Amino acid sequence: MGPRPMAEIDYTAVRRYWSNARPSILGPYMMDGFGFPPAAGLFRFKAEQRIVQGLVQGLDRAGTVLDLGSGIGFWAAAFARQFAQVVAVEASPALCDALRERCAPHANVRVVQQDVLSFEPDGSYELVFLGGMLMYLNDREVIALLRKIVPRLTPGGMILCRETTVRKGVVTRSGEYQATYRSIGVYRRLFAECRLSASQIEPNAPYVLLQLGCELMKKWQAVTPPQLRELDGLLGRLVYWGLRLGNPWILRIPDALWYESPQWLNHFFVLGPDVAHDRA
Repeated sequence: MGPRPMAEIDYTAVRRYWSNARPSILGPYMMDGFGFPPAAGLFRFKAEQRIVQGLVQGLDRAGTVLDLGSGIGFWAAAFARQFAQVVAVEASPALCDALRERCAPHANVRVVQQDVLSFEPDGSYELVFLGGMLMYLNDREVIALLRKIVPRLTPGGMILCRETTVRKGVVTRSGEYQATYRSIGVYRRLFAECRLSASQIEPNAPYVLLQLGCELMKKWQAVTPPQLRELDGLLGRLVYWGLRLGNPWILRIPDALWYESPQWLNHFFVLGPDVAHDRA
C-alpha cells in the first residue's frame, strides 16, 4: 500500500470563514470567544514585533515590503514606519476595510484587495511577510506561492513566515474553520522544493504563552454549565493577567512536567535562496 493521502483544505470554507470574520485584534490570533481583553492581542502583537525587529534588522529600509494576508493591518502599519514602501494584500472585504482604515495615515502603503493565490507580484521586495498564511494552503499551493515570490526578492532580501506548527507530522482541521498545521521538518521539506532554506527558525514565545490561556479557557468552557458562562469575561481577564505576571517562568512548567502543552506551537521562519542547492 502507498502512503495515505493527506487531508486537504477546502478553500471555499477558508474564504467563507475569513469573509465573515470580525475585524478585531483578537480574531486573527484565534483568541476571540475566551473572554480575553483586547489588551491580550496587543500584548502578543507588540511582543512578536520585537522578535521581528531583530530578524529584519539587516534589511535595506529603502526597500519595499510585500505583506501577504494582511488582515486588519497591524503588521502593514508597523512595516510602513520602518520601510519605504509596503504592498498589503488581503482578500476578506471586512478585514480589508479595517486594513485601509488603519493604514490611511501611511501614504507609503498600497492596499490590494485580492486573494494571495491570484495576486501577481509586480515589483522587487526586500521583505515578503506571511503572517500565518501558509497554514491556510495545501502543499501544492504553498510551493506555487513561494516559487512565485522567490524571483521577486532583492539580492539579500528575505521571506519571513510566521506559522502555527505542531511537534510532529501534519494536522489538518476540517469544518467551519480549516487549517493545516505542519511540523518544522515538514516545512523544511516544502521550502527545499522551492529552493529556499531557513537560515533561522525562531520560536514564537508570545504565541505559546497566550495559547496556554486559550487551551485553559477551552477546558473551562467544556465543563461549565451555560448559566456560568457569563463568568468567561472575568475568568479570561484573570487568566490573561496571570499569564502576563507569570511570564516567562510559566512557559517552563509543561516541559518540567514532561507535558506537551499547548497543542499548537508557532515559529518564525527566515527564508532565503538555497545557495548550496543552486551551486549544485
